[in-house]
Amino acid sequence: MSPFFSKRRVSFVSGALVCASLVSACSSMEPAQGVSRTELRPQAVATTQSTPSKDEGDARALAAPPPPPSTPAAKKPRDAAAPVTVEESESANALASAPSSSGAVAPEPAMRREMPKKESKAAMSLPMGAGAVGGIVAPAPLQQPMEKSKQQDLGDDKGIAQGGNTFEVYKPNGFTETAKDALSTFAADVDTASYSMARRYLQNGQLPPTHAVRVEEFVNYFKYRYTPPEEGAFTVHMEGAPSPFNARRQFVRVGVQGKVVSRSQRKPAHLVFLVDTSGSMASSDKLPLAIESIKVAVKNLNENDTVALVTYAGSTRDVLAPTPATDVKKIHAALDTLVAGGGTAMGSGMETAYKHAVKKAAGGVVSRVVVLTDGDANIGPNLTPKDMLASVQKYVSEGVTLTTVGFGMGNYHDSLMEQLADKGNGNSFYVDSMKEARKVFETQLTGTLEVIAKDVKFQVEFNPKAVSRYRLMGYENRDIADKDFRDDKVDAGEIGAGHTVTALYEVELTGEAQDLATVRIRAKAPNGTEAKEQAFPLTRANLKPSMEAASTDFRFAVAVAATADILRAAPAAEGWTLATTQKLAEGAVAGDSDRTEFVRLIGQARALTTASANGR
Repeated sequence: MSPFFSKRRVSFVSGALVCASLVSACSSMEPAQGVSRTELRPQAVATTQSTPSKDEGDARALAAPPPPPSTPAAKKPRDAAAPVTVEESESANALASAPSSSGAVAPEPAMRREMPKKESKAAMSLPMGAGAVGGIVAPAPLQQPMEKSKQQDLGDDKGIAQGGNTFEVYKPNGFTETAKDALSTFAADVDTASYSMARRYLQNGQLPPTHAVRVEEFVNYFKYRYTPPEEGAFTVHMEGAPSPFNARRQFVRVGVQGKVVSRSQRKPAHLVFLVDTSGSMASSDKLPLAIESIKVAVKNLNENDTVALVTYAGSTRDVLAPTPATDVKKIHAALDTLVAGGGTAMGSGMETAYKHAVKKAAGGVVSRVVVLTDGDANIGPNLTPKDMLASVQKYVSEGVTLTTVGFGMGNYHDSLMEQLADKGNGNSFYVDSMKEARKVFETQLTGTLEVIAKDVKFQVEFNPKAVSRYRLMGYENRDIADKDFRDDKVDAGEIGAGHTVTALYEVELTGEAQDLATVRIRAKAPNGTEAKEQAFPLTRANLKPSMEAASTDFRFAVAVAATADILRAAPAAEGWTLATTQKLAEGAVAGDSDRTEFVRLIGQARALTTASANGR
């Protein structure tokens, strides 16, 4: 190398080191006087992904990765307890994406080059080649051990941040000896966000973080052919079969089918759409997708339904007063005015939306708040789920229900969305594509509008003479103390019209007793205060002699639950293989497109697991 080029090389490296140190120092400084924290937002980790096909009927569109995760529009000083992201070293890109004085978001650069920081070891733990696309670091590392540096301060809420996305930490249920504790008690749950989120990770070429996987949300994402009730709110379906993983164990399923209420029979609904229009919602898979999702919902509402629109960013704004759902032109015009920019005062927006919703709350009207956001709340009062719910609890008790719908990656707060839905007597969904938007807003949302049973609790009492040990797969965040099963003041889950709730147990049998367990379900009428209880026997007659002899729905549900347990590294699933779950699922597809997609996702997970094990 000539002396000239040698000097140029040294000069370039020296200059880069100086710039890096200056950027690092600036990123940790408090904002200058006169600069509001509301104008500053955290940066997420960038990725490049192909845009999904517009032809949702094309089979290739099912496997196509979603739009690229967003890069928040402006930068917030990093809290000492928050995880450091790779992009905090990219000062030029941060400036390029900062909102202008008019609130518009400047276009992002076509590609963001990742510059590792020495103090950001956790954010750089992604194995080379395994989770990167086109040389760009993807939004979260492949499954890595939890690091202390990734712990994020969520007030009273314990969560873990991985790749900028935040998830609640739940310890998987272990086996319980029946002789010591024969009761298993939990609340109903029909959320599906966890499955949609995991699907997006897999389509992006990554295994989902273990804490992103909730077994019950995987299982309840899919439809099962349970017979609906001829009378009453629901029917119960029980079945069991030997485990394909352990000859000493059996899988047992408790399935509940809610009564079907036709669109014409449903009560009038008043929906308040609360839309996050902060800077972090600027990318195509966030605000634009949220707007199109609302349009899908409006198309499926009845003539007696009404729609209101509230937005929040640095402040809260009433965009549309309650308007008949039939006035589509006016509603679309209001939606088309929405643009992203500013901070995220989510707590203030929640309170405003609930104030609107409670005005219509009545026995003959369904009043629901629908939040559409990436879950990033960083300014204003009530930043934690506990504080947000405390501020609106009085409206919840008056009958206003809540649906949370999540969008985007890179700074998605799954823990916040899930907890809000649980405590707000509602459901949590995650939308990663227009295909999923249609499923959620055409089918699932309209189903949840008509609540057929509330505070639904399950209690399974196992017979120690027949079952030596048992394990509930999932529902860790829905656990209820056994003594609270008949305490009607204790909150539980809701079941919407036409919904199914499925729970699976892994059990070890002993003796020859015929009665394995008693399944009790306790629930209130939609506007009731006192619950009614029903009991159903689970006997050996419900057990099939082999997994092959079990119903298609049972086999598929077992495949889904087992796959989720493997993905979240549940100790009880040690030694289980995705090859077995894929084979089980393949034999239970029954022509269903969602099930077909799931089989394909298991194949992707197997390939990623192999690549990770081989260090690629």
